[in-house]
Amino acid sequence: MKTTSTSQVSRRSFLTWTAASAAGILAASCAQPTVQVIEKEVLVEKIVKETVVVEKQVPVEKVVKETVVVEKEVAIQKVVTASPVPVKYKEAPMLEALVKAGKLPPVDERLPEEPCVMSSTEGVGKLGGAIRRGTTGPSDGAGVRKLIRPGMVWFDAHLDQVPRVAKSWEVNADGSEWTFHLRKGMKWSDGEPFTTTDILWWWQNTETYKELKPAPSSYWVSGPNNNPATITAPDDYTVKFAFDPPKPMFLLPIGNREPWMPAHYSRNLHMDFVKDKAALEKEYKDKGFDSWVKYFGNRHEKTMNADLPWISGWVPLNTMNEELFIMERNPYYFGVDEEGQQLPYLDRIIHRRVGGEEALPMLVMNGEIDLQSRRMGFSNFTLYKEAEAKGDFKVFLGVTGTHVGLNINHTAKDPKVRALFQDRNVRLALSYAVDRNLLNELLYDGMSTPRQYSPLSRSAQSYPKLSNVHLEYDPAKANALLDEAGYDKKDSDGFRLWKDGSGPVSFLIEHYTATGTLEEDSILVVSKYLADVGIKATYKFVERALFTEHYKTNDVEATWEGGGFTIVPLSTPSIWLGRQDDRIWANAWYFWDVDPANANAEEPPADHWIRDIWNIWDNEVSAAADSKRQIEGFFRILDIWAEELPYPTFLGETPTMCIVKNGLKGFLAGYPLDDSTNDESILNLETYYWENPEAHV
Repeated sequence: MKTTSTSQVSRRSFLTWTAASAAGILAASCAQPTVQVIEKEVLVEKIVKETVVVEKQVPVEKVVKETVVVEKEVAIQKVVTASPVPVKYKEAPMLEALVKAGKLPPVDERLPEEPCVMSSTEGVGKLGGAIRRGTTGPSDGAGVRKLIRPGMVWFDAHLDQVPRVAKSWEVNADGSEWTFHLRKGMKWSDGEPFTTTDILWWWQNTETYKELKPAPSSYWVSGPNNNPATITAPDDYTVKFAFDPPKPMFLLPIGNREPWMPAHYSRNLHMDFVKDKAALEKEYKDKGFDSWVKYFGNRHEKTMNADLPWISGWVPLNTMNEELFIMERNPYYFGVDEEGQQLPYLDRIIHRRVGGEEALPMLVMNGEIDLQSRRMGFSNFTLYKEAEAKGDFKVFLGVTGTHVGLNINHTAKDPKVRALFQDRNVRLALSYAVDRNLLNELLYDGMSTPRQYSPLSRSAQSYPKLSNVHLEYDPAKANALLDEAGYDKKDSDGFRLWKDGSGPVSFLIEHYTATGTLEEDSILVVSKYLADVGIKATYKFVERALFTEHYKTNDVEATWEGGGFTIVPLSTPSIWLGRQDDRIWANAWYFWDVDPANANAEEPPADHWIRDIWNIWDNEVSAAADSKRQIEGFFRILDIWAEELPYPTFLGETPTMCIVKNGLKGFLAGYPLDDSTNDESILNLETYYWENPEAHV
């Protein structure tokens, strides 16, 4: 039984596209494996291969077409057509001098035997040039990491999963064993071999090393008891992930996960491996760290250590502490285009650091942003449109997977706030208290959609039962629900009193949204609506780093996070499960679920509905080997959300902007952007290129 280089389930029906976008999709996916799935029962396995010999340093047999008829236990026939590997490879012009000087091996020696073939949405591109982006500094590192995060697999334009670091994979019938085949000859950015040694080292010495990490991430465990995977490597290029109980959905969420570390580099920073422990202690203390554990973590933060080897398309020349954070092409990157040009097309990505998010519009207006959707702020749409000609760029308007909502902490440390948010009547009242249509017209020009947090309407898992529940603006109903909840007495200012009469019902909305932004305006409008029904909500701005500290210790009562991950919701269900600490609604329970010994952990009540959510996901959805049962179970979780409404969301399918410089090719206008699919880099930033790269050095 074998499935190779394919996804678990096709999602081609996921998006409804315009004719123009459809043409782009076909271009984007032309170099990816194509899969025809035919459901039928069969009794035997038959593999038919057509092969060609590709000239490289040595002849290599490439599988161009492989037909697999799977045994009855799988009941699926899959036809997989692999991308043909180019016969000849081409050097990036900026590296030619290094090769001629003998400082860098020629491209044929730097690429793996079977490089990953990737195609742009706009045809074969040109090598060279740089793009410019804006950032607010080290706390904004997530925006950088999304651009350069390769996984074992990734998504094509149809949201089918296709090979990336792994050239192929196999899974057994019940999803208990996943086998990945790496690319022989693939290298780290410093030229060292990338092999299964790097995966085993990561697993044994960081992910399951308790001093560095109390417990493995959810990606690498299975079942309600979070049983860690068993990872083995029969050879340098084959790795097996075994799960007990099985994990049929393992592949879907790991597209942007990186289960490896450069063992040859990392062992020099690990106290168990260094010979001179005193020297390592002196090193980390000289750098201002009080333990090797913290120093190890810092040295493995990609945006803060230019010496760290990568396998991404670009590697840093400095750190995000600098005014200009520069990433330059990785000469050992494992991807090529269909004509054999080593990717990425772009030589550099340059991030300019500004004092705060409010300073980013100036970069746009001055024409100093070439590609960016992150932190562009919809409130600046008109401003940017008027500056298009002068700045030589275009503003593309699309849809984001995020929502506008009030994320309330059911496990807040203040017992009165906790009791408030745990009351279903209160949660419904918060939802009915806000006029979503006016909020939409006032701040989003009517371009958002009133809805609760739920999968996008264009998602294969769209669920109107949740999207459309408790949306009406009904302050009378909100007041009645609050009275019924026992908050029926008010002070002289009209604010409701706590049940013990100790003062007005109030809580803090804490977030890192800067003054004058659309998000802050939204918070203030919603706070006014809540005041109208007697609830005092006060916005507190904090720097992002401090906000992170607060939610990590369960010190946030409420925040302005409606939630994303709604394009491919089954790949990242963490918010629906209450298992994501920066979406705080179940924080102390989540900490307990991960590690009961956590100082901020708290076990949920035995009869609480969050246990039903966890049980459905852990024992039904995650354990189901077929997509129909997975989706049915997920919808049962959404039913609980529709009934309980863990937190009120006001708008979704909100407009998002992407600034694209004229002449930059590869961005597919109209494609929904979301965290879980790496925003504008979902269609492979490595394949974006300039029409005239020499003008953008």
